[in-house]
Amino acid sequence: MELREVVVVEAVRTPTGRSGWAGAAKGGVFAKVSAQHLLATALRGLVDRVMEKSSAFDPREIEDTAVGCLSQIGEQGLNLGRIGVLAADLPDEVAGWTVNRYCNAGLQAINSQAHALMCGAGEIAIAAGVESMSHYAMGSDFMVAGQAGLPATLHPRAMERGALNPMGVSAQMVADRYELSREDMDRFGLWSHQKAVRAMREEDWYRKRIVPVEVEVEDGRKILVEKDEPPRAQALDDPEAAYAKMAALPPRFKEGGTVTAGNSSAIVDGAAAVMLMTSEKAEKLGLEPLARIVSTAVAGSEPLIMLLGPIPAMRKALERAGITMDDVDVFEPNEAFASPVLAFCKEFGLDFDDPRINPTGGAIAIGHPIGCSGVLYFTEMVHWMARHGLRYGLQTLCGGGGVGIATVVERV
Repeated sequence: MELREVVVVEAVRTPTGRSGWAGAAKGGVFAKVSAQHLLATALRGLVDRVMEKSSAFDPREIEDTAVGCLSQIGEQGLNLGRIGVLAADLPDEVAGWTVNRYCNAGLQAINSQAHALMCGAGEIAIAAGVESMSHYAMGSDFMVAGQAGLPATLHPRAMERGALNPMGVSAQMVADRYELSREDMDRFGLWSHQKAVRAMREEDWYRKRIVPVEVEVEDGRKILVEKDEPPRAQALDDPEAAYAKMAALPPRFKEGGTVTAGNSSAIVDGAAAVMLMTSEKAEKLGLEPLARIVSTAVAGSEPLIMLLGPIPAMRKALERAGITMDDVDVFEPNEAFASPVLAFCKEFGLDFDDPRINPTGGAIAIGHPIGCSGVLYFTEMVHWMARHGLRYGLQTLCGGGGVGIATVVERV
């Protein structure tokens, strides 16, 4: 069988809200919103937008829905992919499943759905991601066993190889290995906020990819959350004052270290969703694609330093696409921390402020809702490419335990 071409016909995301970790006195706008509500909002918004573009589109033809999510417990359990389909009031014919490849999960959902369509398993599919980090802090899925009186243990060999090394410690190890200065990392963090704030202020374009979320507030009123909560306007309006605040933050993972809260990703809640189709189906429905999937790759890396997996994954994805770094118009390396992105820049000879890198801001400013991030920043990338008529985009994410993922897309 000849592989079929797969295209992206729509991509949306909710705004992100600052996480109020479970039990925290103060949370963000989604602190009391369930992950299922966030996911259903993104899924419903995605399908409605495709229906607006094509009267011939029938949601019953959606073959499957894959949802990336890290902590699959509580409201994020019970096969959240299928629960999200039902909560979004999509047709019963639409199947659903849930994906966990740590921070890679959202992009893995996209890649897996693309692979299925390429091989003939349907003509339309959804890939999505969601994470309520207010309700389920990172590691909740592992710790819940202890709360039930049956503490989980990790295999000794996995422990020896550093499988549970805290990611912040790994970020500091990356900074040390690549001799990254505190100033470079803080300036990169500031730049992320500047780009995100600038993108939010271009409201007509910003709304093209944002699905507002209805939230009930304490007095019983319902409000619509329409913008990301974490980006800091001061970064753009008074950059030197914002930088001074960032530079004053203490190191978090090593005495005298360079990794701080200011050059690390924001902990947030959010959801995102992407509609994939075969190019033949999109053409039949009169839908203009945002991009086509060109190549995908995954790679393992040192588990102790874990955040460098994107580098070999990117090399594979570029080779499979038959292009080089010079051909790429947009790079979307996930800003779990500034250090792995700057390491990526050093490895590939890019300037730290290359305008092709995360042009609408990254996870330092917008946030890193773990299972959602791959879909969220894929959405940012393809909309930026469509707006500016750019040809190639490359997205990559690092993940816990030492895994990396990468995808190349092309405007068609």
